[in-house]
Amino acid sequence: MTISWFRKAVGTTLLAALSCSAMAQKADFNEVGRQMAIMLQNSHFARLPFNEELSKRFLTDYLGDLDSQKLYFTQEDVNHFNADYGDKLHTLLLQGNCMPVATEIYDLFKKRVQARVAQTQKLLDGPDFDFSADESVMMSRKDAVWPRNEKEAATLWRKQICEAVLAETLRREMLTKLAKEQGKPDPGSDDRSPKQKIALRYKRFLGSVEDVDDEEVANYFLSAVARAYDPHTDYMSFREMSRFEDSMKNALVGVGALLQAEEDGATKIMGIVVGGPADREGTLKLNDRVVAVNSLNTGKPEDMVDIMFMKIDKVVDLIRGKEGTSVALKVEPVSGPSGETKLIVIKRDKVELKDEQASGEVIEMKTEKGMPRRLGVLTLPSFYADFAEGKVRCSVDVERILNRLVEEKIDGLILDLRNNGGGSLEEVRRMTGFFTGAAPVVQVKNTLGQTQVKDSDRGKPIYTGPMVVMTDKSSASASEILAGALQDMNRAVIVGESSTFGKGTVQQPMDIGKMLPLFAVRNHAGYLKVTIQKFYRPSGSSTQMQGVVSDVAVPNLMDALDVGEEFLDHALPHDRIRQAAGFSPLEKQALFIPRLKELSQERVNANKDFAYVIQDVIKAKTRIKSNSVSLNKAKREKELAESDVEQKERNSERRARFEKIAKLDKQTFKFYKITLDDLEKGAGLRPYDPTSESGDYMRRAKGEGEDLDESPKWPTGLDPVKRESLAVLRDLVDMTENAKMAGVIK
Repeated sequence: MTISWFRKAVGTTLLAALSCSAMAQKADFNEVGRQMAIMLQNSHFARLPFNEELSKRFLTDYLGDLDSQKLYFTQEDVNHFNADYGDKLHTLLLQGNCMPVATEIYDLFKKRVQARVAQTQKLLDGPDFDFSADESVMMSRKDAVWPRNEKEAATLWRKQICEAVLAETLRREMLTKLAKEQGKPDPGSDDRSPKQKIALRYKRFLGSVEDVDDEEVANYFLSAVARAYDPHTDYMSFREMSRFEDSMKNALVGVGALLQAEEDGATKIMGIVVGGPADREGTLKLNDRVVAVNSLNTGKPEDMVDIMFMKIDKVVDLIRGKEGTSVALKVEPVSGPSGETKLIVIKRDKVELKDEQASGEVIEMKTEKGMPRRLGVLTLPSFYADFAEGKVRCSVDVERILNRLVEEKIDGLILDLRNNGGGSLEEVRRMTGFFTGAAPVVQVKNTLGQTQVKDSDRGKPIYTGPMVVMTDKSSASASEILAGALQDMNRAVIVGESSTFGKGTVQQPMDIGKMLPLFAVRNHAGYLKVTIQKFYRPSGSSTQMQGVVSDVAVPNLMDALDVGEEFLDHALPHDRIRQAAGFSPLEKQALFIPRLKELSQERVNANKDFAYVIQDVIKAKTRIKSNSVSLNKAKREKELAESDVEQKERNSERRARFEKIAKLDKQTFKFYKITLDDLEKGAGLRPYDPTSESGDYMRRAKGEGEDLDESPKWPTGLDPVKRESLAVLRDLVDMTENAKMAGVIK
């Protein structure tokens, strides 16, 4: 069922936030497409020939975005579109006549979805599926061929629905089994059968496909055109650009609630921001279900909009509004009788996303030799910045936290960039200087081959001690610039997954409305986020495709998955340029990397959790290679039973081992938290319990079956990678201190 553009249009969770009211008249998207085509030719780094070959790519990508699993279109459809438009889309774009084709293709996609969903209902209304046959379906159809015709598509679809019902049946039976074993309420005992749940799932999907206007069709098509240049060039609708700007500011205007679309059509409250508007009002609760919205709180019944089966982004737009205005929500309370509703009125206000802000820790750690170590951890979820007003800057936040860590006389520092997808290039340039002082940070090359070196603007660093940077496959873009610069300078040891994501390109949002003819309507014209430059490390190597390779790598499941720039369509190649002027790295031997790797490998080899990861990687690679899911219930039950036994054995082993580790940790560690709020108040170090799940900034609802998960939590809240990174840093601190005492380094 999933299609790649569905993430853009729907998304599973969104914060109800800032609003922009739609105006009656919108830009002519034929003209928007024409101007975007011109902008791509003039601005994109690769300077691709705007010709028939690129036109074929536009079409292939548009069809793939709509139907990524090749379940709706047929080869006959694809042949028809290729014959009619395969070598003409580039011309139609420049002629300002692209939308009729985009709409024609989308309309056929909608027709095909309607047919599949109608077939789904017939299958679900018919006899029960035969789960005893020796049939299977492909786990991923991304690289599969299109079904030849509607007859073959219908046969393929029957298997897809059979698998969906089987998976839901097995999931329900597993939840019931676990609940019975644990003596807990059965979360799967609602009144909907697996068939009913699948029917509702496709009803919602069909609604999302049908509830699309011209602006959204343009969004899907123009996004495919833009991404045909490279994975990060994109068309952003007016709404998407607003959300992007809000996310960079780490602050929104809204009610402060995390929303999730439910299969039965309602919108569920999955999180409430502590201290936010909904929290202050006090009536809205976790797991409440919103069924209607009066965006203006007029009090008139006719203004209450039914949001059942409405796309989640449109629900968010209804809840959004100006600061100080109110919104009325019609809610089915989680604690009330079935079908009961109540009206909740919430005044919109600014909501700070504090979970996404930089934060710090001081970890006091006793060593085997009895020598206490005071280690700092600085966590940065993204390189956020308020581009409009400049009031929010992650480099300013990091500087404040880092200064506090230095005041606390830390012996070593971990900079945690895991899951940090990047952000502001200017912020990373400034931040690198906190650790290097004046030095080259990144080189930027434009399409003409001109290269500019961007140096840090700080004469002296804030922190000069031993340092580890934690990365993973989700560390991208600005994270790779910072990690790469520190690695090139021999300033820090990179610890984590085999490498970072590998995004070495720079994008710039351009307002298409400014390029439209003089008297043209500009409303909702959107933006072109275009790749205009590639960036390179001070040493001259691009992070493109290769990422930043860890100095000390640890086993990780992501190595089994196709995650990273190298797996994306149309990714630009890796290359090198000469090293930056003024590039003068520190002595590499002062990092003791060979010895650190040796000690780390000894710990990893002895670590049961990393052994489990290696086992899981092998199994995942085998599953991915086979790319097959059985439709035989007995086989699936056998696989699930084996997996359940293995998981229970792991849990049993872990509980006993984690208990011992936790006891030892109490003697070894003391934890102190540093937040921006703490610094604002001038508070002292705040002791905290890393195992606490209270959540400082957001209360979150538990997912279905979460209470039945008996997997023990990481002892002392330290996942294996963070625990190993602390050990690497401790070793680095010890070696640095010993080398200084021996006069080997200054």
